[in-house]
Amino acid sequence: MAATIHDVAREASVGIGTVSRVINNSPRVKPATRERVLAVIDKLQYKPDPIARSLVSKRTNSLGVIVPFFTRPFFMELLRGVEIVSARLERELILYNVETNAQRDHYFSELPMRRKVDGLLIVSLTPGDAVSRRFQDAGLPVVLIDAYSPLFTSLVVNNVEGAYEAVKFLIEKGHRRIGFINGLIEGNFKFNQANDRLIGLHRAFGEAGLLFEPELVLTSEWSRMGGKQAALQLLSQQKRPTAIFAASDMQAVGVLEAAKELGILVPEQLSVIGFDGIEVSELLELSTIYQPVQAMGEQGAALLVELIDNPAKIPELIRFDTKLLERHTTGPALTPVTHSEEQGLPEGEASRLATRHLL
Repeated sequence: MAATIHDVAREASVGIGTVSRVINNSPRVKPATRERVLAVIDKLQYKPDPIARSLVSKRTNSLGVIVPFFTRPFFMELLRGVEIVSARLERELILYNVETNAQRDHYFSELPMRRKVDGLLIVSLTPGDAVSRRFQDAGLPVVLIDAYSPLFTSLVVNNVEGAYEAVKFLIEKGHRRIGFINGLIEGNFKFNQANDRLIGLHRAFGEAGLLFEPELVLTSEWSRMGGKQAALQLLSQQKRPTAIFAASDMQAVGVLEAAKELGILVPEQLSVIGFDGIEVSELLELSTIYQPVQAMGEQGAALLVELIDNPAKIPELIRFDTKLLERHTTGPALTPVTHSEEQGLPEGEASRLATRHLL
């Protein structure tokens, strides 16, 4: 028969409350008493009932994660980092996937009241002032990842600097007609990343003295198909770009597909660079701006657990640097080929261009 907390208290000659305080690591126990109780726990091989502990401590040992479109590669890599830490710290993860404004608003309003979790990670979504106050009034610890609020500990990537480095890199390769496929700025969730990456592009253009050409900047869904559709528009222009910077790796994959469909060689006739550094970028040898996605998930989860244990901890802003990874989809600029010139190519040459494409 398994030992109970009563058996431990009797063997250690202390009250049940003292045993409970030792189990919950309370500082209100003398060192000698703590050692005696721990020795008895080890001797009797006592294992506390997690359900009973949660009722006493009012904790669930669960971490909630509100994340949009969690099946997308970026969010899956981030969640992998969260899961690594939660498993190590023996916390259960409860995932709240968001795909509409209604879902987001429902979770923002219900979670502070129901308290099914001890703390909440919010990924790529910024709660408004009223929602933030609701979380604070409920005493629910919150950490933001890939989003910022002065009211909560926030982990962000320097998106402006990353985009600047991407465009500067293309300019240094000799590219002057550079297309940019941004993510939807005014989509359901108004991701700030899109604004920041556009700012980075403007900064690089201004520094190089290049004229901003609005027809070379399109927005699309943060997806492969969105990137492909936007790239087909850019690459169908009479004077098409010699390089395209995509705001995400998945959009960049769509650019590669569009180039293949049009028989445009990468990187000989078109340079392509993405943003994220997710696993698929390495598989396709895609040049990209790497951000430490998994590390952000790991640190966010660790900080949330710290905040649960120390609710008085002051919010902090943690910035992660990006890194340019040059691979096989970027090269020096060549004189762009117009559609009329392509039509004049010999049949064998056109075929060669199509078959030598990266993808």
